[in-house]
Order: sequence, then C-alpha cells, then structure tokens
Amino acid sequence: MWVGFVPASGLFFAMNNDYLNRVLWLVVATITILLAAYWLPSLSLGGVEMRRVELLSDLFPDVEADSLLLPDSVVTPRQDSEWVDSCRQGMTCIEDFSTDGRGMKPFYEALGGMASLGRPVRIAVLGDSYIEGDIITADLRNLLQDRYGGCGVGFVPMASETAGFRRSVVHRFGGWSAYNSVGGGSYNRDYGIISGHYFKNDSAAWSLFKGQSKYCTRLDTCYRSSLLLLAPDTVRISAVVNGGRSKHSITVLPSAGIQCVTVADTIHSIRWRPTRCSSRTIFYGATLDDARGIIVDNFSLRSSPGSNLGYVHEEMLRSLDRVRHYDLVILVYGLNVATPRGSDYDYYRKAMNKAIERLKECMPGTGFLLVSIGDRDERVDGEMRTMRGVKNLVRYQHTIAAESGIAFWNLYEAMGGNGSIAAMVKAHEANLDYTHINFKGGKRIARLLFDAMEYGKEQHERRKAFMAGKEVAQ
Repeated sequence: MWVGFVPASGLFFAMNNDYLNRVLWLVVATITILLAAYWLPSLSLGGVEMRRVELLSDLFPDVEADSLLLPDSVVTPRQDSEWVDSCRQGMTCIEDFSTDGRGMKPFYEALGGMASLGRPVRIAVLGDSYIEGDIITADLRNLLQDRYGGCGVGFVPMASETAGFRRSVVHRFGGWSAYNSVGGGSYNRDYGIISGHYFKNDSAAWSLFKGQSKYCTRLDTCYRSSLLLLAPDTVRISAVVNGGRSKHSITVLPSAGIQCVTVADTIHSIRWRPTRCSSRTIFYGATLDDARGIIVDNFSLRSSPGSNLGYVHEEMLRSLDRVRHYDLVILVYGLNVATPRGSDYDYYRKAMNKAIERLKECMPGTGFLLVSIGDRDERVDGEMRTMRGVKNLVRYQHTIAAESGIAFWNLYEAMGGNGSIAAMVKAHEANLDYTHINFKGGKRIARLLFDAMEYGKEQHERRKAFMAGKEVAQ
C-alpha cells in the first residue's frame, strides 16, 4: 500500500503544482491588463462616459488642483489706479480683464443707451450641451426682458434634434438636411457661423416657430421674425404668419454674404418655407424678436469644446455681424474638455485664445464673457466626488480670459464649488449623470449670472461717474 501510495501522491502534487502555476500566470496577466488599461483615454458608450480603471487608486492620494500644472500667466483683474472694483459679499462677481474695452463694457454701454440705440440690445450665448434646450438662457432672457423690455425667443435653428425638449418655443419642421461642425461628414467650414449648424432644403422643406408663455413670459408674441440664409442664387421665400392671417412672398437676390429677411407683424407663429432655391442655398435659422429691449440667442452645439470657433470662416463672421450685431457674446464650454485626471490643458488654452481672437477681430464692438465649467462629479471608491480635472480646467479658463482680454465668470464657484453638483442632484436641479443641470437648476444659475451682470453694470456706472468727476475737477 505504501509503495502504491508514493506514485499517486507524486502525481497529485504534479497536477496541483501545474494548476497553481496556471492560476499564477492568469493573475499576473489580469493585473498587467488592468494596469495598462489605466493609461487608456476615457471611453464612452452611447454617450455615457465609462469609468476609468484605477487599480491602484488606494495607493495614491487624490491630486488637488492647486498642485497640478498651471499656465505661467498671472491672472490679475483689470483695475484702474484711481478706481478699484468691489464685489458684494456672497456673490461671485464678473472679473473683467479687458484693456481694449472688449469685456463687459459694450453690453453695459448698450444698456445705458437703449433709448437712442435704434435696435434691441443683443446677446449671443454660445455653448455645448450644458445650455441645450435653452437651459439657463431661457431664464436669463426672461430676467433681462422683464428688466429692460423686449420679447421673443431670439434665434432658433431651422431644425433641431432637441426641439421637443425645448420649453421656450414650439418648433416643428420637415425636409431639411442638417450639417454641424462636430458631427464630421460633409460639413463645409466655409458656410458655418457661430451656431456650428447649417441646413440645406430637401423637397418641400419648412419650419414652424410658435411662441408660448407656459415656461417664461414675453415669448407668446413678438413683432419681428427674420430668416438667416446664404443665397448665391435668387431665392423665393414664403412666410405665413399666425396660421394664414397674413402671408408674405419674398424674393432674395444673390449675395456673397449672409442675408437677413425680416417680416414685421404681430406674430404668434410663423411658418418659413423656401418655394424656389438652388442646391447652393444655405439656411441657418429664424428669429422671433422685438425692435427694442433685449434679445438673447441660444447657440448650443452638443459635444463642442468651443475651440472649433477658431475655424469659422472670417467672412461668415463679418457678414453675420453686419446683419445681426451682438453687444455681448457669452461662451459656456468645458464639459467636452474636462477629464478625470486632467492636469495640462495648455493645448486647449492656445486653441481658445485663437478662437476668441478671431471672434474679436471679426465682430468689432462686441464684448465677450467666458463662463467656466461648472461642478462635475466622477465616482471614486463608490462615492460621487468632484472630477479631479475640473478645478484645474477652471483655472485654465480663468487664464484664457485674462490672456484674451475679456471678462470671466466662475460658474464652478457660483454653484458652490466642490460637491455642488451632488447637492443640485439631491435638490432635483441636476441630472443623475452628475454633469448636466436641468431647467430648475438653470433657473437658479440664470439668477446668479443675472445678479452678477446687474452688479457689474452698477460698478460700470459708478466708474464712469467717478472718472467724469475727476475730469471736471482737473
């Protein structure tokens, strides 16, 4: 028995040893793959960002923004030796870095001279999915129009994938082919404007725009509607107001730049339709406006980082400025730039500086305000925490504003800083992606921005009075 037992034991030991070796190699291979996966870029599936593999996260402390790589430029708000701007306690104020008057000054001056301006004061809000569906801008528009007058929702693209989501206008359409600057395909930069969209008509293309008053006031009726288009050939346009109460047939002559075709009437709804045009005709959108007061146009483009504005054709920018001049352009970007461990956003700083420089060059007399990314969370050790790359991106955006000589508003700080998006989710003001706010959250942020703009206007008027008094004394 003993002699027979030895070979059996040896066989068992050999098989067991082989099994352990295989398990050991499997463990080593798994760890190697997981370690390698850490260095892969962030991935998304169906628009949802996948969690990065961080096998050794417990061995390394979280890197705070203060210790991350920052640009070399010094961020110092513009101050005159005779006057120092103040900020109300508890408020996140707008910082103005302009030395050429291209921050908030054009907007404040336009507000002060509304009586003799001869047109409405216009604001364009350019952003990504954070402002999609008119979130923030609908309530900012409402606050401004209640304060300074005006009506109408402003610019609406000919077609939109979020038309049913937007509460500030009833928008229906058909027969359009859409092109956008972040969707690839056959988008031609020579035709694009700040919206990042343009459209070509298929057969019997049409768009209906109808005001409403369920979400915000002053939107159910407007007095002017304009169609923005690029017509290298003669175009015939039909505009049907209020379901047929009045009808307009308009001939648009060929032009190399953007044209603005306007119908003046008491407008509750308007249906724009091209009745004759060539395949070279480009359409952008229509507006519901007033001839006075405040106009706020929402130009949201999902997935846009903002830096793509640097590639808009200069002549398109100049021709848009000629037909629809803006007193203030607000830039709201960052969601498509921030990464969990983002430390060096220098590439983005350079690209945004280039974009802002082009906008300033082609839109003379326009002021610019850069709004930082808001709070955004990631899951760390099973808990939702502020994404580690967000704070550093805010500081880079601060520097972008300083280097470009424009104004800056820290949305991250205004929201409440670290952990504020989680608090908004709990208060039903933000979505469960811990990234995007909803309409309720947009209303709160719009109020914060409106208050900052109003306080900035007060400071602007005080500065002017101070400097005027000084000149009289001299």
